[in-house]
Amino acid sequence: MRKGRSVGRLGGVVRWAVVGLGTIGVDHAERIRRTPRARLTAVCSRDPAKRAIAERLGCVFVTDWRDLIGSGLCDAVLIATPHSAHVPIALAAIQAGVHALIEKPVAVTLTEAQRLAAAALAHPEVRVGVMFQMRTEPVWQRMTALLRDRVLGELQRVTWIVTDWFRPDVYYRAVPWRGTWTGEGGGVLVNQCPHQLDLWLHLFGPPSRVSAFAGFGRRHAIEVEDEVAALFEYDRGLSGVFATSTGEAPGERRLSVAGTGGLAIIEGTEIRLRLNRVPSDRFAREAREPFSRPPTRERVIRCGEPRRQPHEAVIRNFVEAITDSAPLVAPIEDGVREVELANAILASAVQRRPVALPLEARAFGRLHSALVRSARTGQT
Repeated sequence: MRKGRSVGRLGGVVRWAVVGLGTIGVDHAERIRRTPRARLTAVCSRDPAKRAIAERLGCVFVTDWRDLIGSGLCDAVLIATPHSAHVPIALAAIQAGVHALIEKPVAVTLTEAQRLAAAALAHPEVRVGVMFQMRTEPVWQRMTALLRDRVLGELQRVTWIVTDWFRPDVYYRAVPWRGTWTGEGGGVLVNQCPHQLDLWLHLFGPPSRVSAFAGFGRRHAIEVEDEVAALFEYDRGLSGVFATSTGEAPGERRLSVAGTGGLAIIEGTEIRLRLNRVPSDRFAREAREPFSRPPTRERVIRCGEPRRQPHEAVIRNFVEAITDSAPLVAPIEDGVREVELANAILASAVQRRPVALPLEARAFGRLHSALVRSARTGQT
């Protein structure tokens, strides 16, 4: 395929290939088949036994992604491989003029993520996006609108507890690359939590400083982090706490956001609001009673389930971005920001000190390489 060629406008139908045929890759292939103006033309896996999947899906089977990228079979690829393969596959696609939709995380390290962003910038004719499907869910779209409309006033505190990612030991034993520095590149921050970290950035922006601690193999016989607690500091007076684990059961998933205008709590698809009738900062200045507090009113917003599957919403949007120049739900730049925040949390936990953002990518790269080397030599 010639570099720089504008692809994906062949009769308004985008020809797709999926690279990686684990559970999520097969699911994505099925989703593409259900998406208007999308046609699944190929799938790719190093495992020849996966040919049966291609036969069931009625598409071409390819064992080497390099052959796929240069074949002319597809206008777009959906990359659903183990994390370490995301960057080389996406770079090859971008340079060949093939649009790329990448599963989270786009990369393990900020340096690699920045390489993708630079390649995308050099090839503006190619769409490069991230599978951050939670952005399409009504509860997060509604929360975005509440913050845009400043319903909570000046934000003061955010606390997000995401500890319902419980995984038994067999989960890590089932796939050899899981739970390792060399294979997965990290643990709960890399595998389970990119969506929450992306939403944090989408809703509240990047913090100025991160202070974190983590348990490495604390709840499982693995090398990487399976428990994390982080404090986010903002220069504008906002503070945040983020806690996650794959070793806690039953666990909890709860976001609370406090501002001068009141409090919002999100659990499931429901937003519970407790709003101050007088902003707290104004009330603090004007109140005459020493133990008084602002009167409140309560409201519950039941957002309901997504109108369609969120993954399919991202795929549909990606097709529209190619054929109709629609803005992407999550462009590559947002994937880079998520990797940066995850790297900053890990760097702070390993070094046991606060880390400033923007993160120094090369310094983190050296730190991560040291973790990989230590794992290979059996050191801790």
